[in-house]
Amino acid sequence: MTAQTVFQTRALTKSYQQGEVPVRALRGVDLDLYAGELVVMLGASGSGKSTLLNILGGLDLPSSGEVRYRDLDLSVADDRKLTRYRRDHVGFVFQFYNLIPSLTALENVAVVTEIAADPMTPEAALEMVGLSNRRDHFPAQLSGGEQQRVAIARAIAKRPAVLLCDEPTGALDSATGILVLEALANANRETGTTTVIITHNAAIAGMADRVITLSDGAISGERRNSIRQPPDSLSW
Repeated sequence: MTAQTVFQTRALTKSYQQGEVPVRALRGVDLDLYAGELVVMLGASGSGKSTLLNILGGLDLPSSGEVRYRDLDLSVADDRKLTRYRRDHVGFVFQFYNLIPSLTALENVAVVTEIAADPMTPEAALEMVGLSNRRDHFPAQLSGGEQQRVAIARAIAKRPAVLLCDEPTGALDSATGILVLEALANANRETGTTTVIITHNAAIAGMADRVITLSDGAISGERRNSIRQPPDSLSW
């Protein structure tokens, strides 16, 4: 049985001006992403991976081409539709955690669950990322890795169909990064959320179902791993 297509892009381009210099961030990207898979997108800085992630997440629009989330054409959606799409279907994890300093870990997660249609409890989300014992701590009392895991709990608590992660271990050392990747792998396995992790770190590739490499705004390689490696076995 073929997995359901969640995202489909065709001839996707993105261009913008950087001062007086035109930049072609994406150059005709054709991509399919499937329900429940964990995908690692690899690429150096400037390869277009963050631009692609922002378009998939409804944070940016392409210059040309088509990007579809299931039956929704994101390339022509207005602001209202994009806002609803992000709210109802997408969880984001960024390199920096964006937690609210005056709220505890539990309260930071609850901010999302209070407005989601069918959330898990904040307690369940924190348990999924291994932070039940830190629920009443404020961000300043947590390590960087713990703060990132709270951010992951916040993202998954609304049960998104898609989890988009932009360099989630970029600000962390290897041991802490592995804990964050374990949290993402566990969330993918437990919830079935289609998970995309973009990174410049090729060591992360072994944990994915599929690895997509971007270079100069285009897909330059793709491979499927026969077995997903647990993050703690990766050679960092």
